[in-house]
Amino acid sequence: MGAGIAQVASTAGHEVYLYDNNPAALERANKNLRRIMARLVEKGRVEQDEAMAIQSRITYVDSIFKMTDAGLVIEAIIEDLDVKKAVFEQMEDVLETDAILASNTSSLSIASIAASCKKPERVLGLHFFNPAPLMKLVEVIPAVQTSSEIVEEATKLMESWGKTTVLTKDTPGFIVNRVARPFYGEALRIYDEGLADPSTIDWAMTELGGFRMGPFTLMDYIGNDVNYKVTETVFNSFYNDPRYRPSFTQKRLAEAGYLGRKSGRGYYDYSEGAKIPAPNKDKELGEHIFWRILVMLINEAADALYWKIASRDDIDLAMTKGVNYPKGLLAWADEKGIKHCVETMDRLTAEYQEDRYRCSPMLRKMLREGKNFY
Repeated sequence: MGAGIAQVASTAGHEVYLYDNNPAALERANKNLRRIMARLVEKGRVEQDEAMAIQSRITYVDSIFKMTDAGLVIEAIIEDLDVKKAVFEQMEDVLETDAILASNTSSLSIASIAASCKKPERVLGLHFFNPAPLMKLVEVIPAVQTSSEIVEEATKLMESWGKTTVLTKDTPGFIVNRVARPFYGEALRIYDEGLADPSTIDWAMTELGGFRMGPFTLMDYIGNDVNYKVTETVFNSFYNDPRYRPSFTQKRLAEAGYLGRKSGRGYYDYSEGAKIPAPNKDKELGEHIFWRILVMLINEAADALYWKIASRDDIDLAMTKGVNYPKGLLAWADEKGIKHCVETMDRLTAEYQEDRYRCSPMLRKMLREGKNFY
């Protein structure tokens, strides 16, 4: 992710430091960038001179003291709050006092990270999506300490890089990783209940729902260790709210090293010659799976709006640009019908008797007032 962000910044014309204290990691990043640039030239997407210029603007450094004149630092390291806080504390001692310090965290508290600094007002979150050069979205996350000037400056800079920005409160998962939890969690719940296998669930979401990837294919692509960690972080941060409860199935796969594509095995077997099992293409079953997952996503988006995590437009923009959903969830709610959404949530609550399926007050309010989101 860090290398991808460096590529984006360099492509926008900036001189960039790519820092890692592991020289081998820097060498890998350098080789990967050369390979990426060669492919882009081969496909005619960039000229040879431009590709060389992009590479020349990146300086690979293995010491934080070699980047003291940086005006913006974007941290993209392990999702460990204590480690991040230690790095920010060190960065503040080394960089100029007017440098902006940003974290690319996907779910950790920006306020906590900022609290490690003497000038927390210059700290904010800038959450990119993988792969950073291709994905347009950046979530801009001010902490309670962040100055409005820093938010404005960082937002304008991201937009000058060709990114689409959304503003979100500093809450667990921000917009995308909060609202998207049911895409994975409810799919796992359906699988754990034995209602359908991963192939069938993925088929329902792609062929019937229009999503680019099914949840199990996507979890294998992201990595079950990474996806589980984000879910666990959001769950713990929301004081064990059952809506975000992780799946033991995913936990066991991560513990076994079945991480997905990067390990050769996850929900599917990626070894040479292996075949993905054929789905059960029963349309009634597929529609049931699709609607159950979709209404949980809609409910989560409505709740994010209810709690003023972000605006209506930014919530829908985040989900279409950040994770390539075929439609904004709030727009989808209007299309499917608010009444249908509320009735489905109430039916799930009645069936399972779990707070996991509680209907968002926002959906109930819209139904009561006879309104749509748009």
